[in-house]
Amino acid sequence: MSRWGLLLAPGASAGRDQPALVEIDKVAVALGGFVRRIDFPYRVAGRRAPDRPAVLISTVVEEAGYLCAEAGLLPQSVFLGGRSMGGRMCSMAVAEGLPAAGLVLVSYPLHPPGKPERPRTEHFSRLDVPCLFVSGTRDTFGSPEELDHALRSIPGPARVDLVEGADHGMKGREKLVAALVGQWLAANRPARVGVSPPQPER
Repeated sequence: MSRWGLLLAPGASAGRDQPALVEIDKVAVALGGFVRRIDFPYRVAGRRAPDRPAVLISTVVEEAGYLCAEAGLLPQSVFLGGRSMGGRMCSMAVAEGLPAAGLVLVSYPLHPPGKPERPRTEHFSRLDVPCLFVSGTRDTFGSPEELDHALRSIPGPARVDLVEGADHGMKGREKLVAALVGQWLAANRPARVGVSPPQPER
């Protein structure tokens, strides 16, 4: 039986209990995955403004390490991702060299709303792992056409699942989003992976 994990990070205005993340967690566990939902330091400290990208990326790397240690997994058997900013930070961590089985990116923020001249895709050319993008057709952070264009720079296999009529928040579509993620995970989870030795508890 394969062993794999999934690390989920929230969007900028939410925490680890963001509804979409909770639904994805349930689906992944049902598929046999080990799931860890995280909060970023600013959220834990009760602040509203997100930490600097370097801090957020470092948190992703640290939390991925905790998941591997707790579940006895190798880094390359762990999927990384989440909603909006959380998914973006996971993708940047992978672009900087963090091993991963793939990326699950829900409502990826291609650019700030109404500002396509400020793309958040400069690291896409360094994503060589399988990537799933789940995006609403009315997402002001990036249209389906913009997403299709941006994905052309990703060297790894990339898939887009569009949620018709949904905006960036995907409110009321959480179960559908989780189902789409589950289908992709089922098709892309490692068939056979190595297991790392148990690590001491932190």
